[in-house]
Amino acid sequence: MNPANSSIDPFFTHAQKWQEEFIQLRKIILDCNLTETLKWGCPCYTYQQKNIVLIHGFKNYCALLLFKGALLNDLHGILIQQTPNVQSPRQIRFTHVQEIKQLAPVLKKYIHNAIEVEKAGKKVQHKTIADYAVPEEFELQLQNNPALKKAFNALTPGRQRQYLFYFAQAKQSATRTARVEKYIPQILNGKGLADVSRL
Repeated sequence: MNPANSSIDPFFTHAQKWQEEFIQLRKIILDCNLTETLKWGCPCYTYQQKNIVLIHGFKNYCALLLFKGALLNDLHGILIQQTPNVQSPRQIRFTHVQEIKQLAPVLKKYIHNAIEVEKAGKKVQHKTIADYAVPEEFELQLQNNPALKKAFNALTPGRQRQYLFYFAQAKQSATRTARVEKYIPQILNGKGLADVSRL
């Protein structure tokens, strides 16, 4: 069992929600000989400086986030893909400390499996931009505006995905068209969706 990182204690002692659950998850993870650190404001556990699992809390549940969860053998059917766009990580969610205590042996198996995946150097095959549908309202603009097409293709894959997801989320064509038109100047300036606030 690896020692707890005392500099992270305040996350657990000051937690206003899920405190008991967080403490129980911490015990289970540390028993798997991972190194405890703090990343993105949450306790993160690493193997040879590679992220394995993270503890985080939300309004309705707390969770373990397994960074390469998509590669794990989910024998117990407990891994959750947060949204269809999340490719590699998977969550295991909890709403009560008793669930965590009952699942402790299973959680350890999943964590050890995640460590083995990391040791083996396995990687999740991420989708490329070509794998994502381009909303027809945006496709029309790309076809009619060579400068826009060039600017969009010059963006990083992550920025391209953000735009495609955002445009496609709108259910009505008029809304998709409005979103596309609003962000054309930003794309032409080489900016991603998150680079300027969506006010």
